[in-house]
Amino acid sequence: MDFVRTPDSRFSNLKDYPFDSHYVELNGLRMHYVDEGPESASPILMLHGEPSWSYLYRHMIPICATAGNRVIVPDLMGFGKSDKPTRVKDYSYQLHMDWMTAFVEALNLQNITLVCQDWGSLIGLRLAAENEARFSRIVVGNGMLPTGNQLLPSVFKMWKMFALYSPWFPIDRIVNAGCFRKLNGEERRAYRAPFPSSRYKAGARAFPRLVPTSPDDPAAEANRRACEILKGWNKPFLTAFSNGDPITRGGDAYMVRRIPGATGQPHTTLKGGHFLQEDAGPEFAAVINSFVLR
Repeated sequence: MDFVRTPDSRFSNLKDYPFDSHYVELNGLRMHYVDEGPESASPILMLHGEPSWSYLYRHMIPICATAGNRVIVPDLMGFGKSDKPTRVKDYSYQLHMDWMTAFVEALNLQNITLVCQDWGSLIGLRLAAENEARFSRIVVGNGMLPTGNQLLPSVFKMWKMFALYSPWFPIDRIVNAGCFRKLNGEERRAYRAPFPSSRYKAGARAFPRLVPTSPDDPAAEANRRACEILKGWNKPFLTAFSNGDPITRGGDAYMVRRIPGATGQPHTTLKGGHFLQEDAGPEFAAVINSFVLR
């Protein structure tokens, strides 16, 4: 598999991102992750979506780590400081699952609190369902686990076509379009940093087409099995969606009705767009810290 590795110089002096880099090799590719807080503490695993990377959680990592948690935030393959296969067809839902499963096994993570959003939820919720013994609780913000049976909003269909066919794919503007607030120049530079040219963007372009949109999608059956497991999930399950995401709106209520572990939990709605980590990062982190202590 042909891949590229973003030069380290692209990540120099990023605003509010002082974290040491850690790497694990998975089947010949290198995955980057942030690892902050006491190594002996139970881990909070924060999974980003598309087209972001661990930088998305920069305002939340210190708050959760200072509270005594070990905070682990990987860059999915194709994003951030992780290696990037160069062809859209090199990416599949199952391959992302294999990479993340191998990552959790390589670090031997146990008693995990999962925090997931966007594609971090498509991967993370299935990861937890398929590895129940490793996970103690789940927090979902603006995420879901589609099985191909749901009717997806028209805005998603437009996004999918744009990602696949638009010759112009400005990562920083895409992220900013999903926020209530306006990102400043340094923040936009950070979101551009992993992608020096179009050759580095195959992973970002691939994700929308990998969302199961029909019952016979290659990933649909595995997602249905995961959903059945989650219907019996009695461990704590919390939703912390934002009030301004047109893609996942209503997904929190859907999960609360179906997942036993969501009963009686302090579900909350935060102010923000799709990328609630940018609009309400400290508030989101406080919700997580309180949930871990329950």
